[in-house]
Order: sequence, then C-alpha cells, then structure tokens
Amino acid sequence: MIKKIFCGIVILYFPSSLFAQADGHAHAPIADSLGSKPLQEVIVKAYEQNRKLSEVGAPVAVVGQQQLQRFANTNILPALNTVPGVRMEERSPGSYRLNIRGSSLRSPFGVRDIKIYWNEIPLTDPGGNTYLNELGYYNFQSLEVIKGAAGSLYGAGIGGAVLINSMPSTWQKGVSADYVGGSYNLNSINVNLRAGDSDHRNSFSYSHQSSDGYRQQTRMRRDLGSWETLLKATEKQTIHAYILYSDLYYQTPGALTLAEYNKDPRMARPPVGTQPGAVAARAAIYQKNFTAGFSNEYHFNEHWQNTTAVYGAYTDFVNPGVRVYEIRQEPHFGGRTVFQHKKQLNGDSLQVNFGAEGQKGFFETRDYANKLGTQDTLQTDDRINIWTYMVFAQADLKFRGGWILTAGASFNKSSYGITRISVRPPVTHDVNFENKIAPRIALLKTILPGVSLYATASRGFSTPTVAEVEKSNGMIGPPLQPEDGIDYEIGSRGSFFHGKLFYDVNGFLFHIRNAIVQRIDTNGVSYSVNAGGTNQHGLETFVSYLLADHPGGLLRSAKVWISHTWHDFHYTNFIQDTSNFSGHRLPSIPPQTVVMGLDLSLEMGLYFNITYTYADRIALNDANSAYAGSYNLLGGRMGYRNALGKKCRIDLFAGVDNGFNTRYSLGNDINAAAGRYYNAAPGVNYYAGLSLRLF
Repeated sequence: MIKKIFCGIVILYFPSSLFAQADGHAHAPIADSLGSKPLQEVIVKAYEQNRKLSEVGAPVAVVGQQQLQRFANTNILPALNTVPGVRMEERSPGSYRLNIRGSSLRSPFGVRDIKIYWNEIPLTDPGGNTYLNELGYYNFQSLEVIKGAAGSLYGAGIGGAVLINSMPSTWQKGVSADYVGGSYNLNSINVNLRAGDSDHRNSFSYSHQSSDGYRQQTRMRRDLGSWETLLKATEKQTIHAYILYSDLYYQTPGALTLAEYNKDPRMARPPVGTQPGAVAARAAIYQKNFTAGFSNEYHFNEHWQNTTAVYGAYTDFVNPGVRVYEIRQEPHFGGRTVFQHKKQLNGDSLQVNFGAEGQKGFFETRDYANKLGTQDTLQTDDRINIWTYMVFAQADLKFRGGWILTAGASFNKSSYGITRISVRPPVTHDVNFENKIAPRIALLKTILPGVSLYATASRGFSTPTVAEVEKSNGMIGPPLQPEDGIDYEIGSRGSFFHGKLFYDVNGFLFHIRNAIVQRIDTNGVSYSVNAGGTNQHGLETFVSYLLADHPGGLLRSAKVWISHTWHDFHYTNFIQDTSNFSGHRLPSIPPQTVVMGLDLSLEMGLYFNITYTYADRIALNDANSAYAGSYNLLGGRMGYRNALGKKCRIDLFAGVDNGFNTRYSLGNDINAAAGRYYNAAPGVNYYAGLSLRLF
C-alpha cells in the first residue's frame, strides 16, 4: 500500500510543471518493452511482407525499445548508430542528418536520399526533404531501417527507407511521466495519457526539451503535442488517426576551419571580412510542423485486404543565416494505398501487393538579406508547385523447402514548377524528370531452422530535391539529372545455440550513375552537381551473444554485441572543371565503424549498458585533401528498473556520453569553401532521469 501511495504521489507531483510540458507516445510497461524476444523472431513490415526477420530477403534492421532505452531517452541518434551501415549526425542540438550507406553526401543539413514513413504516411515531403527533427524521442516505438535501393515499393531514395512506428505493440492504459536532466542545461520532460483498451486506443502526449548546447550559438527548444487513436471498428476494419504539432527552435553555430577548431572547438563561426559571424547574424532555425493523418485497414475476406492512408502537413520554416534570411511555407498533402492478396497453391503460398502513392506540394520560399538577425531587402520570391506519384506491384512466392522468391517494381514520376514572382514579368522554370522504373528481385532460402541466406538485385534512383535544384541563395543551380544505380546484395541471418547467438551479415556492390554531391562556394552558397559515377562496396555485420538468461537468478541477463561496417566507396569517373576526382574516396563516409555493447540486468532491478564506438577518419572533400580524424567514444547508462506494487513501474537512471572526453567533429560540412568543415561534438557529458508508469 505504501508503495502504491508513493508512486501515485510522485507521478502526480513530479514536478507540477511535468503536466505543463511534455511529448510522444507511451512506452509499453518497462518489463515488456525491454523483453528478450529474439531479433530473428520479430515481425517486420518491410516490403509489405509482415514476416519474421529471419524470413525477409533484404538488408533490414530493427531498432526497438531495447536499443532506444540504452541511452539518455532524449534522442534516437545513438540507437540508430548501433545499426551497421547507418550513421546519424547532429551538427548542433536539433539539427539532424541521417546517413545510410553514404546518403549524407547530398545533405548539407536535414535528411535527403532516404524515404521515411511515419506509421502509414510518408514523412518525406514531395520535395524530397524530411523534417525528422519534428519528431521527439517518445514518438518512436520502433524503427525498421531498409538499407540500399528500396524503390520497388518506396520510390525515390537510393539510401534506403525508414519505417517509423509510434504505437506500442502491447497496450495498457495509464499515465506516464519522464524527466531527463544533464550537462549543458539539458532538460527533457514528457507526459503521456493512454485511455481505452487494446481495440479502442487513445494516446495524448506533450513534451518539452531544451538545451544550451556544447558550442556557442547552439541553444535549442522543442515543444511537441500529439494525439493518436487506433480503433478496431469491426473484425474486418481497423482505423488509425494521428495529429502531431511540433514547435522547434535551434541556433546554428556554423562550421569552423581546422585552425579555429583546434584553437577553440566550442566557438561559433567568427566574422570573415564584411560577412558577420553566426552570433552577430543570430543564425537559427524557427520551425513549426503540423501533420494530420488517417489510415484504414480493411479485410474483405481471407484473401483480400487494403490499407489506405491520407495525410495533410504544413511546415513554417524561418532561417536567419550567415548570408541570407530565408522564409518558407510548405503545405502539402498525399496518400498511399496498398492492396494485398494471399492464396495457397498446393502447399505453396502466393502474396501479391500492389498500389499507388501520390504527393502534392505548394511551397513558397522568400530570401531576404540578413541584417544582424532581421530580414532586410527582398532578394528572391518563389512559388514552387510539386507533384510526385508512383505505382507499384510485388509478388512473393513461398515454396516448400524453405524458398521465398520476391519480385516487384515501381513506376515513378515527379515534376517541379518554380515561378519567380520577385522579377517582372514573373519567370517560370518547369523541371521534369524522366520516368523511372525501379525493379527488385530477391531469393531467400532457409537452410536451417531460423537460419537463412538471401540474394537480391535491384535498381534504385533518386530525383534531385527542390533544395538541390535551387542554390541556397535562391538562384537556379546547374542542371541536374536523377541519380540511379544497380544494387547487388547477398546476406545471411539467423541464430544458433538455442537462440543465444544471433548474427546478421550482408555484403553489397552498388554502382551509381549521376551521383549528386553538394558544394559550398566562397560566399557560403551551397549548390549541387552531378558527380559522374561511383562504386560502393561494403560489408555490414551485426552479432550478439546472450551470455546469461536466468529470469529468476541474481544475474537475470547478460548480452554482448558488436556492429561492424566496412564501406569502400570511390568515384569512378568525376571530372569537375579542371579537377579530376576519379578514383577518389567519397567524402562523408568512414571506411570502418565499430560499435560494441554490453548489457547486464540483475535480480534486484539494477541494469548496466556500456557502449564503445570507433569511427575511421573521413574525407571532407572530393579532392581528399582534408580529413576529419578517427575517434573512440565510450558511453554508459546504469539504473534501477522495477515495479512499485502492481500498478506502477519506475526507471531511475544516470549515464555518461563521450566518457573519454574525445575531441571530434560530428556532422561535417562536406566540400565547404575555405576549409570550413568542422562541427565539434560535445565533450564528456552526463545525464540522469526518472521514468514512471502508472497503470
């Protein structure tokens, strides 16, 4: 009784501001969310197959609550970086960049060349940009990362696709409250209310996160509110709806030269000549996002079903930068529908998926001169009309003997109409890209129970984004063609020793034509060019071993794991003006990355998570004349996770990041003029937090 009273008082009182500031979606009960279900048994949605991971013939990785809750509960970055082939970067708090197999080569900031879905709707807008930072940590229950060319079902994005799920798989009504505080005045508060049963779910959330940041001019604040509902209307129909509003502000310090970085890595970009520095320019991002979506899953009979989702979204984006003051309004809407047919064929089984996806955007972009943080003279005023759609189909044949054959393709079309109304008469540029067909074929063989081999061949493509068609000063950039390439993969995954040992390994050969790379001129103006061809070869390996598994013992569980990435990426033929970069290493990609972890859980509720990371040095420009050095990182989290009576769960924890106090640059500016490549990451920093669940 005393435990129940204590838990109730704490969750209602802790502190009173908790209910005035918070985000996301509730975790499942702590014991459940950190359950020990083997990875190979996890059901994944990738390629609409809804099969166990061990039966999916594709390079797919799952990031769930076990991985997310190993770190500070404020950011998905460290959890995603445990996936081989994936590198997430944070140039300053709130400014994310996601790299899957070198995709950040096109991303001076933000997320490009990757198609991202939140629940059933595309989070990637029709212009090809993804505001991943509109989501908070608690909006992620799990992620499926599809690496490589995934265009057969997900359209443009050579880097791959990410499927985000925000609803917990195990539902329990109740109240959740979370607080994390840490170095650099970090504060993160989250409250979530869950009502209803598993067939009638409602989730209301609010979160607030703020930080002063490690560097000068890196303060951030994010407030996020959401509502999500899932209704099982009948045995045949399920309705899912969600509304998300995010208000994000973060300062942008700008990149440093090597001399500035070595002198003081915490400084913001200083003034250069007549150009002000980041502080004087009040360089920052003011970003508001609103997204509303609705999906309906209907089972017509035992053979046919359909899932249809529609959404509307609006982004208000203001960016006083060092050179320009940019204002963007980006309303867009779209939808996706997938029909599925299943049939048994004399002991074999056939599954066919087909459907369509379309998006429409009406963007407005205005660039002004930046006069010490306030907008000055209008430079350009554009209206951008965007239309993109695709149709797709895929067939899966599961034969006796453990064979699964998958074949699919999509047909894609996109066009931009850019009208400059700041000149008289207005001038319109129509940008149409050739239609693209993206096929994929995969063959998987189960060679032992829970152990499989697979091989795939696919064609991927990626059209230039609106931000790449235009220079960052609003002028139309050099003509661009879509990237496209052929990807060959071979892989295996499975488990041995009664599920204690799990492995997932895949190798790939990826040849890209018309690779798009980003450049920054001496005035700080970024623009994109086609860089000829690339050869991208790699090997990605994940292995885990369960040392102990004794739910009733002193040592409940102990697991070690290692994630290794080897990427050998080079230009094949790339001549820019008088410079020949053929044979050079692609910038932004470390050739070797190793992440290792140890996870311990004790009988009394104590747990320990230790993570070590090594990243090889990274080329910073096409000439390979500048590099960011290699680095070693150590992080850890320890805590107490247990029940306080039957109705309450508590997780009290503390941790450290960059325990070696390593100086390193994360989120480098690639191909920057004047050698301004370096964005220093935080030194050693600490955090502590408390999570409470009342059911």
